Amino acid sequence: MDRPAFVYTTYINTNPEMLWRALTDPAFTRRYWRMAFESDWDTGSTYIFEQGGVRTVDPEQVVVESDPYRRLSYRWLTFTKEWAELNGFSDELLATISSERRSKVTFDIEPAGQLVKLTVVHDDFDPGSTVASMISEGWPHVLSSLKTLLETGEPLPL
Repeated sequence: MDRPAFVYTTYINTNPEMLWRALTDPAFTRRYWRMAFESDWDTGSTYIFEQGGVRTVDPEQVVVESDPYRRLSYRWLTFTKEWAELNGFSDELLATISSERRSKVTFDIEPAGQLVKLTVVHDDFDPGSTVASMISEGWPHVLSSLKTLLETGEPLPL
């Protein structure tokens, strides 16, 4: 079944400013995501993706939209041989996901009383995308860990 978009909504007991920080501060993302995104987060800026000492810099890793405390959108990361090796992915899988169109992730942040509604939309996939299948398994854990960290001070275990 083709999935043109992955959509996930959760409510977090926090405020928009803290959630924005959790999405954009590398020290924060390392805690719940085990990776960091470094950027000035201005629309049109690039970002550096770092995981396990592997840094990925690519001019196509770009911030599409940045409206602090409301919306953040960027083109998804670049798949490199170093990143694939770090994550135990085969050369065949790397070739498959590298050949796909670069996807995009968008975080919509909305106040909801004492809570914040976070909606994540990850889209722009090729039909039958392997990346879409992979992220649909990864996002629920990442977002649950983010929510847990903001509400308790500790992320979920791996």
